[in-house]
Amino acid sequence: MSGHLDVSCMVGGPQGSGVESSSGIFVNACASMGYHVFGKREFYSNIKGHHSYFVIRVSDEQVRSNVNGTDILIAYDAETILQHYGDINRGGMLIYDKELDKTDIDDIYTLDANYAARARADLDSKNAPHSVQGAVDSARNAGVTVYPVSFRAILASLAESTDNPKLKNMTRMFNVIAAGLVMKALGVPLEQTTNAVARAFASKPKIAELGTKVLEHTYASADGFAAPATPLVPLDRSRPDTILAQGFYGTAIGKIAAGCRFQSYYPITPASDESVYLESHSIVGVRNDRPGSTLVVQCEDELSAIGMAIGSALTGTRSSTCTSGPGFSLMVECLGWAGMNEVPLVITLYQRSGPSTGLPTRHGQDDLLPTIHAGHGEFPRIVYASGDVEESFYDTGRCFNYAEKYQVPVIHMMDKFLASTVLTCTKFDGSKIAIERGKLLDKVDGKYKRFELGGDGISPRARMGLEDGVFWCTGDEHDEHGHITEDPLIRTQMMEKRQSREGLALRAIPDDEQAVLYGDGRIAVISWGSTKGPILDAIDDLAKRGIGGIRFVQVKMVHPFPTDYVRHLLEGAEVIVDVESNYTAQLGEIFSRNLCRDPDHYIIKYTGRAMTSTEIAGALARVADGSAKKREVLTYGA
Repeated sequence: MSGHLDVSCMVGGPQGSGVESSSGIFVNACASMGYHVFGKREFYSNIKGHHSYFVIRVSDEQVRSNVNGTDILIAYDAETILQHYGDINRGGMLIYDKELDKTDIDDIYTLDANYAARARADLDSKNAPHSVQGAVDSARNAGVTVYPVSFRAILASLAESTDNPKLKNMTRMFNVIAAGLVMKALGVPLEQTTNAVARAFASKPKIAELGTKVLEHTYASADGFAAPATPLVPLDRSRPDTILAQGFYGTAIGKIAAGCRFQSYYPITPASDESVYLESHSIVGVRNDRPGSTLVVQCEDELSAIGMAIGSALTGTRSSTCTSGPGFSLMVECLGWAGMNEVPLVITLYQRSGPSTGLPTRHGQDDLLPTIHAGHGEFPRIVYASGDVEESFYDTGRCFNYAEKYQVPVIHMMDKFLASTVLTCTKFDGSKIAIERGKLLDKVDGKYKRFELGGDGISPRARMGLEDGVFWCTGDEHDEHGHITEDPLIRTQMMEKRQSREGLALRAIPDDEQAVLYGDGRIAVISWGSTKGPILDAIDDLAKRGIGGIRFVQVKMVHPFPTDYVRHLLEGAEVIVDVESNYTAQLGEIFSRNLCRDPDHYIIKYTGRAMTSTEIAGALARVADGSAKKREVLTYGA
């Protein structure tokens, strides 16, 4: 940790113990000092008790991903130490509650049996006991500086010095102690950390005041910490256009800015955070003090959620629903109904690992092919994938425009990695979101045909209830008015009319909204979604090591696939590498189908954890020197 500053920190403890709060204080302080921040949260699918941790990377240069290993591990509990002592980099530090020393592996009832078995085997190989002390000694022997601290002793001494005995057992302040210890270890000035605590508890002044006292006492109690070679002090630069954003901010705020006025949902991880955020920010100033009000409805199930969103869209209201893989599966029948009736609808799909319930709180890009082919029969749709939080804000506006211009369902692909991300990025600019409503009618002259044939294949759309704009909606095939028919000629005309939307969209949507090229070189990486950040960081890292000649093609509109434009972006490439987080390389299959050639290499991961730039850089380095396997499976687990 010297010279250029790039430090990774992991905070871990039981679910519900304040891991997210302490990480938030750390992240907020670093961002306020002008640093770039990238973090992600990992947690088990239970309410309280099991292992939860937050990994934060801080740098004086742009960072878009996490890396293998951590420079600092701060542990509230024994499970964090037993799971992650091997992840601490040589020269890093371990800060932990020393009261955990005698805890044996068998005493940790929440520790997964597989983790426990691997920890026992590793400690046996080092002749270390099966305990926290054994893990701590192992880390120390590997070149890690160890700081045992008693969290309770810090509270007890503060209680004594302030004559406030209640403080002694106020374990909910462990999160502030943890943040203070990390900040002290990194050389962050007390003032910066105090300000971060005040911001974290701004809505609770008494807790903020108490947190400040705990923080000051924690700094004073950590005088034994060695000063870092490169302390985290405020940078001499101003970045007024930079914000600190949570992963779901992009789509939520993007919906408000894009004029979405109705969202329905049924709670499901990791999608629920977006709807909860919308519920708590339902009225916001959009432009020129014009309020934007979004009605958010929590439904009894996902069928109801998509049904309500479709009904709202038929009234002319910009409407959406938000879900994850299992919920999307339940929506599929109604998705077909929306396709048959040419209903403009946006579905934000936050993917997680499947199949079935799978890994409810873990990452995956498993749903690409199922989404493209969801539903019985054939009907048009657009499937669009964002690569990061900032991008998702602008993409959300585009998705609503696509839905209304082409009168099709649009599925906006996000995922758990994006949902759990916290990062510094450029402030969202609502003025860059144009609202294009397509052929939406304000009035109807003459006899109205909702599904009128001819022209460019897109019929004028009347709002439900518009005078003289009567039309019928049914799940059956229909004529121009919406009346049911089984006439083979009408069936053929209606199928061709609907399906023509995909070709029209490919021709009309700007190329740079369909796919984006980064760099140039003989090796071309193709990917989609949240792998964008790790790939770009990996390419930058390799360039610093003298390994260049790598370009990246980010496919954003994955269906309909922009075959000609992707082919153009790949001109001159000698080696094509597909990178994605699923077992079957689903984008690679789409690529092969459309470009009539297979990728030369596949770099894939399906652990339930997101790719790191370290993993991708290593795999691409092997591609560059010719030692790579056809299929590289990444397995880093933190």
